[in-house]
Amino acid sequence: MIQSMTGYGKADATYNGKKIHVEIKSLNSKALDLSTRLAPLYREKEMELRKLIQDNLERGKVDFNLWIEKDATAVGGVINADAVANYVAQMNQISLERLNGVGYITENIWEILVRLPEVVQTSAVETLEPEEWQVVSDAVNEAIAHLVDFRKQEGEALYAKFCKNLDAIEGLMKQLEPFEVSRVEKVRQRLTERLAELKGVDYDKCRLEQELIYYIEKLDINEEKQRLANHLEYFKQTMLNGSGQGKKLGFIAQEMGREINTTGSKSNQAEMQNIVVMMKDELEQIKEQVLNVM
Repeated sequence: MIQSMTGYGKADATYNGKKIHVEIKSLNSKALDLSTRLAPLYREKEMELRKLIQDNLERGKVDFNLWIEKDATAVGGVINADAVANYVAQMNQISLERLNGVGYITENIWEILVRLPEVVQTSAVETLEPEEWQVVSDAVNEAIAHLVDFRKQEGEALYAKFCKNLDAIEGLMKQLEPFEVSRVEKVRQRLTERLAELKGVDYDKCRLEQELIYYIEKLDINEEKQRLANHLEYFKQTMLNGSGQGKKLGFIAQEMGREINTTGSKSNQAEMQNIVVMMKDELEQIKEQVLNVM
């Protein structure tokens, strides 16, 4: 069954007080256009993540986000005791040597200290542990699975829509048959009337029949109808051949359009041309939606 390129997936996990969030969404594109935004801790795994996404999604404009939300109790700075002691010692020394003990204010000493460099270390150097990466990998796979499920659901809707359009084209093609029979007689009658207007002109009736047959053969659309019917059937079969059929379906739709256009050029009756216009309308809907098939 075909799949849509439109999809959305999300997954969450926790590890050591950290909430790990994974979000992935995709739209239609001719090839895989992947954009990733990762938490700094996981950037070393970017190539591995790209390969995983490429293997599972194949095509589409994909946005992948992986970020961390730390627990409020785990967020905060660590005071560097050595730096504090060093700053206090320097402040005491300057106060005694340069200010004669004046200017050392104990009430707001901490307000001053916390603004000094290296006193509060707000970000400790983190290393990615194998256990944490396993948790992240599971969350990424879960998000991808949700997106693929979304694509399959959209694919089922596209399949139903395509079948409706294909059946409509097939039905319209059958509506052409009565006009094919009647127009032969109309062509014969029209030519006979024109020849009758030429008074005093004698003509070979056998030659007239030969020319009439030649003219009618040029207007015959049986071959176009047969090829169009084959394309309709091939389109249906291709939709059932699994995912990744979007480009092939686009090519088949182009061939269908070629046969419908040829039928229209050979249709010399208003009724037939109206039917061809309706067939083109159904085909245009197929072409618009086929762009979203993976």
